[in-house]
Amino acid sequence: MDSGSKEIAFDCSSFRLHMDGRVDRNPHRMETMPAGFDAATGVDSKDVVIDAATGATVRLYLPPLQGAATTKLPILVFFHGGYFIVGSAAEPMYHRYVNSLVARARVVAVSVEYRLAPEHPLPAAYDDSWTALEWAVSRADPWLSDHGDLGRVFLAGVSAGGNIVHNMAAAVGASGLPAVEPARVEGVIELHPSFSGEQKMEVEDEAFFQANNDRWKIIFPGATGGVDDPRINPTADGAPSLTKLAGQRLLVCTASEDPRAQRARAYCDAVRASGWRGKAEWFESEGEGHGFFVLNPGTSTAAALMDRVVAFLAGH
Repeated sequence: MDSGSKEIAFDCSSFRLHMDGRVDRNPHRMETMPAGFDAATGVDSKDVVIDAATGATVRLYLPPLQGAATTKLPILVFFHGGYFIVGSAAEPMYHRYVNSLVARARVVAVSVEYRLAPEHPLPAAYDDSWTALEWAVSRADPWLSDHGDLGRVFLAGVSAGGNIVHNMAAAVGASGLPAVEPARVEGVIELHPSFSGEQKMEVEDEAFFQANNDRWKIIFPGATGGVDDPRINPTADGAPSLTKLAGQRLLVCTASEDPRAQRARAYCDAVRASGWRGKAEWFESEGEGHGFFVLNPGTSTAAALMDRVVAFLAGH
């Protein structure tokens, strides 16, 4: 990452974000794959418009039913990564990851498409995500009404999506899920979540810390308290109590070479120390960097992380 120019806020392989709010995206990160049957996993998927007025969509996934069409399956609401700036539910690496996860864990998945910054500054992505979560628990689509279990709802996301997951869990904890039938968030999975704060942590890389904060300030200009807004820094002074997070179990996953890892570990520790009623777990992948498991899913460390996520979804 090169952010040495005063005109550039954040520069990485996925995009270049300028201080004036312009962004140059790597076209590779904006590629998409169509929904449909995946022969490798047996998973079917389809895109559904959930708000005709805005055109908001989600991508639904259904595992092979294996003759058990009447069995209700957990509902997984998934949020892709991409710094809030690139990516989509249809991005090839996320589409493949969700296909694999749905097949392994036997869940019905709702992969959320949210508006990207800086054209749509935060909280647009949070608003879209909440709309999608409300839609998911409404079970408006037959795949959800016929096969989804509202008593076993899980939230999962990668990077920016991990940040969204925290914020959705906080919102559900504060106001509940507005479902026609009672809905229950059983578990929350944050994979390499993105957080920050005004004060640098001792082990944080200075260049990454500064560039990451510049990015946050551009994509969320209305944040209360800058990067100490609780949506960015859940442990900031005055942030809502972590005791109110939805769910009975929390899994926070990090990678040892990811500069975001220390913030994620501190967040998990803070949830544990808060007196939250559930069980908070932390899982770290040694020798790996940010998002490695979607970038290189064939590695042994990616397989180990997938095993842990699947076990968590199964209640272990």
